Order: sequence, then C-alpha cells, then structure tokens
Amino acid sequence: MCLAVPGRVLDIEERDGTRMADVDFGGVVKEVCLEYLPDLQVGEYAIVHVGFALQRLDEESAKQTLELFAELGMLQEEFGDAWEMAAAEAGVEPVEPVEPVEPVEGARGQ
Repeated sequence: MCLAVPGRVLDIEERDGTRMADVDFGGVVKEVCLEYLPDLQVGEYAIVHVGFALQRLDEESAKQTLELFAELGMLQEEFGDAWEMAAAEAGVEPVEPVEPVEPVEGARGQ
C-alpha cells in the first residue's frame, strides 16, 4: 500500500534545479520534492505521496494522523524494512547477519 503521509520539513535546499527537503515522518526521515508547494517552509507540515509534497497541513492534524497511522501499524508498513516484513508474514525468524571470515591460507579452493 502506498499512503499519503504527513511529514515535517526539516531542511530545504535546491538540488540540480529542484527544490528538495528532508522530511520527518514520525521518526523516519526521507527526501521529498517540494516543487508542487514552492512556498513551503522549514518547520511546516505537508502531506507527501511517492516522494512529492502535495498539500500543506496544520501541525495538529499532522500529529493526529501520524499517531493514528502508528497505532494501526501503517507507518511500519509504509517505511519499514521490506525483508523483515516479508519474513514476519512468512513466519520466519529474522537471522542476524554473519560477519565474513578471512580465508585460511592453504584451505581448499585457493
């Protein structure tokens, strides 16, 4: 599912001629295009869909929506690790990454 999620603008800069921002979605920060909202400022909230800020939103509405999405697990679904979620749905326990081992001199295959 792809949600339109409210986020708070942390900083704004122009990148390759495009107005871009780092936006905080309840603890997850993503890069967002601001071309549809050219007057959006740092500290303001916007509804973001597929990487584009589409509509300005007041702070109270944004916080209420983020809280509701978090309660429903929708933020994890939208921003969580896809591999972890697929493993959880399949009932597979996550595996801790294994550190690479240095090859032993004289071992087979060398």
